Amino acid sequence: MANLNLVLVEPEIPQNTGNVARTCAVTGAALHLVKPMGFEIDDKKLKRAGLDYWHFLNIQYYEGLDDFFEKNKDGKYFFFTTKARQTHSDVTYTDKSFLFFGKETKGLPEELLLKHPDECVRIPMIDDARSLNLS
Repeated sequence: MANLNLVLVEPEIPQNTGNVARTCAVTGAALHLVKPMGFEIDDKKLKRAGLDYWHFLNIQYYEGLDDFFEKNKDGKYFFFTTKARQTHSDVTYTDKSFLFFGKETKGLPEELLLKHPDECVRIPMIDDARSLNLS
């Protein structure tokens, strides 16, 4: 099983980020947070959602997407979007895989998805569902 990297691009809700952080901590996945964020990292709701797993977490912060890509040039990127043709189970993940998820209200930036159409993947949902809460 690959050691994955989860990338949250401009997360807005501290509880969601805390829940994702906890999942990363217990699975050994690294968490990458791309600013700007809709909360401060010391937010009580964020810490509460992560419970007592913060010491297990490998977490890194970036000032924006340009900063992220500059520091992670050798990665294999997967951009999660409801607009993708292929599903998350159609691709192979390696230790250098970065799984990108966008902000809760808008998803990933459209220009990012257009630039990487072959790396876009989706999690299947029922037809009437608008989006999935990752956390």
